[in-house]
Amino acid sequence: MCGIVGMVNWEHDLTLQKEVLIGMTNTLIPRGPDAEGYWLSPRVAFGHRRLIVVDPQGGRQPMIRKRGEYTFTLIYNGELYNTQEIRQELISRGYSFEGHSDTEAVLLSYLEWGPSCVERLNGIFAFGIWDSKEEQLFIARDRLGVKPLFYREQTGSLVFASEIKALLKHPDISPIIGKEGLSEIFLVGPARSPGVGVFEGISELKPGHVLLYSKNGLHIRRYWALPNNVHEDDLKTTTAKIRDLFLDTVKRQLVSDVPIGTLLSGGLDSSAITAIAAESQAQNNKGPLPTFSVDYAENDKYFLPNAFQPGADGPWIERMSQTFGTQHTNCSFNIPELVQALKDAALARDFPGMADVDASLLLFSREIKKKITVGLSGECADEVFGGYPWFHRQESLDAQTFPWALHVENRLQVLSPDLIERLQPHDYLKTRYEEALAEIPQLPGSSTVHQDSRTVKKNLQREARIREITYLTITRFMPTLLDRKDRMTMAAGLEVRVPFCDHRLVEYAWNIPWEMKALEGREKGLLRHALTGVLPEDVLWRRKSPYPKTHHPSYLLAVRTWLQEIIEDSTSPILPFLNLPALKDLMKLSDTIPSGRPWFGQLMDIPQLFAYLIQTNFWLQENKIRFC
Repeated sequence: MCGIVGMVNWEHDLTLQKEVLIGMTNTLIPRGPDAEGYWLSPRVAFGHRRLIVVDPQGGRQPMIRKRGEYTFTLIYNGELYNTQEIRQELISRGYSFEGHSDTEAVLLSYLEWGPSCVERLNGIFAFGIWDSKEEQLFIARDRLGVKPLFYREQTGSLVFASEIKALLKHPDISPIIGKEGLSEIFLVGPARSPGVGVFEGISELKPGHVLLYSKNGLHIRRYWALPNNVHEDDLKTTTAKIRDLFLDTVKRQLVSDVPIGTLLSGGLDSSAITAIAAESQAQNNKGPLPTFSVDYAENDKYFLPNAFQPGADGPWIERMSQTFGTQHTNCSFNIPELVQALKDAALARDFPGMADVDASLLLFSREIKKKITVGLSGECADEVFGGYPWFHRQESLDAQTFPWALHVENRLQVLSPDLIERLQPHDYLKTRYEEALAEIPQLPGSSTVHQDSRTVKKNLQREARIREITYLTITRFMPTLLDRKDRMTMAAGLEVRVPFCDHRLVEYAWNIPWEMKALEGREKGLLRHALTGVLPEDVLWRRKSPYPKTHHPSYLLAVRTWLQEIIEDSTSPILPFLNLPALKDLMKLSDTIPSGRPWFGQLMDIPQLFAYLIQTNFWLQENKIRFC
């Protein structure tokens, strides 16, 4: 993985802006600590930071190829999992390769197929290609948005980068926030609406989209969407296809020229990946698979089972490590470390994020990086196969809002009346929700209901609603976790791959009826059946438990004390946005937390609200943000 920066300017000579390019690119050193590269021409300039994973010599960037008198230059952040197939196809068409990197496969794919090349790629990526023949910039982002990409268009110029911090280093881009940006931070965050860059003038290239920029202007095209097909396979066939796709996906993602391991929580998803990876390591005589888990000091003392976290992970991690002979490392962090890392996590993410959940992953990634460079992780199985509580609870199915944000009043209570008046929270959230619903493809015949059968009608309505919930979760909630995973791991120079995000697996699972997905009435029941024989039975049928968070009361005390210091400092930039009397009352009454009514996802309760406000204040301060 890497960090990329690019500029196109039709009016000014970019060869005179090398220092600007270097300054922007240097903000991405954590993403690419191993090498740097620059390419400048009068109209186009590229900067690249590299994390070396495959082909140290042959994968250098920016990568340039010539065809006749024309030049094609690539900067690329990502990993292809079908490199060999692409290579063979291109070799059969007369191309020759200088190395074995996926970077070269991407560039030669563009030479052969042009902008449609992206439809042939299986992987996680964000890249830019300058095509001197067409005099245009081509930018593409992977189908599900695993790798980030942001851009700013102004008259006669376009600037793009892996992260917003790089864009903010450009002298023409200022850290200004308007009404939409405030709404995203205070109403939607730590999620973000697709395409929104929060800062004025900055946009995100949406997942599954490509961008073309030339003297004729900017054009964006969607090249991928969830397919709209009726699922016709029976249970046996469906189970077999899920199993085959998943096995193929994990094996493809084990390709690396540097040490590789897995992030192991003891849950179904990470355990399945670990089992396959450990077997592959053994077959290839590579020794025991390195595995890693995260925990917190004295968590065993304070952990209490609840509806979201039914059991501790420790015994299950040990069970998996012993069964598959992994070389396991448990990383444990104390509360002062976790609290202090809130600042670094906000810097890495460019926004306030998921509080201690972000901070712990950043600390965890730093420890993992000491032993390996590439890891595999179990994100996205819950989104794809229906593992979250909101797929199974009537309250969530009935709510006409995002199901991970049912208790919006928990966050609105601490916002100032002036901010609420300006943002109109319920209207903004309703608009974003309805935008998402309007995108959902309808299955053929889904509106046909036998009026004489109430049971059939009820079942069809439930199926349609769960299809909506699935779409919302994949396109609105999953990007938050993918963003978190990318930023926290890449801030430590660690590449983490997410097999459950393979687009072939997502496409196939999307149209599977809910009755089949929730086989035997269990969350991810179909996936469990598909993994029969891969995992021990007790691990296979263990109840879902999310990413671990601290249960230590001193965490609440620490963030409450820090927040108290912020509200007592008259220079704190967050103060105009807070309802201080309500916040102070909440801080006084917060000894009985958690409330059991998280304001975001499964894990973010009142302590995380305090931490989110701390991160927001730090983010406003650090970026010297102005408002319009």
